[in-house]
Amino acid sequence: MKKSIIYLMLLTIAFIACEPIENRESAGGAITADQLDISATPIVVNGKNSNRIILQNNSPVLSQWDYGNGLSTRSYDEVDVVLTGDLTVIFTGLNADGSKITKELPIRVDELTYEVPEEWALLCGTGSKDWTWSDEGEVVWGNGDWNNGGYFPNWWGIPKDGMEEQAPGEGAAAYMTFSISGAKLTKTYSDGSVDVGSFSFNMNEQVLGGDDSVWAKGILNTNNVTVLNGISPNEDNAKVYQYYILRLDENNLVLSHKVTHDWGDEGWYWVFKAK
Repeated sequence: MKKSIIYLMLLTIAFIACEPIENRESAGGAITADQLDISATPIVVNGKNSNRIILQNNSPVLSQWDYGNGLSTRSYDEVDVVLTGDLTVIFTGLNADGSKITKELPIRVDELTYEVPEEWALLCGTGSKDWTWSDEGEVVWGNGDWNNGGYFPNWWGIPKDGMEEQAPGEGAAAYMTFSISGAKLTKTYSDGSVDVGSFSFNMNEQVLGGDDSVWAKGILNTNNVTVLNGISPNEDNAKVYQYYILRLDENNLVLSHKVTHDWGDEGWYWVFKAK
């Protein structure tokens, strides 16, 4: 009798061992865009949709959210957009098998309840904005004293009409486009070819002048692309990806890069205007 019971138990164990384990996901552990459980929801303040958006992903995929002026890779996040109106949040999910799925989520922002840096609107307008070499002043690119109290190079410089010879393809006919969507920076050369990268701000980094007034109001960082002729000649023509913002209004953009030498600090200057 005991032998029979043991025999039956062994058969049961063997049967269970042969049963395939249930795969509760589709083949390869991947889901489709239609199966995503995600949301992008504006926080309502005083009955109006604010510019603070709650991003939430409850799906078994890694997250990337493109909310226009930035990216997030968190499954839950609260982010601030910089525009009002009908906007789109783009979600990209990474499945376990390496495949990607994308879904667009429309949102409506009624007002900018939460403060955003004004630099977004000044640099990008209502969506994107073009900038080129300035007509103001005698030179648009050159070097001078760092923190010289002004917005132009005071040692040496090149006028707008000489920039094509100085930097082929990046002269008077070239321009830059700053776009809120994806925080994208596009540099268009004189021949129409383009380089594309991104940009960001750090408005907490300021430089005070000799009278303690603000000389540089923040920093503009660029990624994978420079501004027009974004090089530092006295650093072996190294590409420059970080610029101090000396002036930024609806029509003018002046940037500077600091170079430290044994004898002191040198500044390189870029002077642009809205196109």
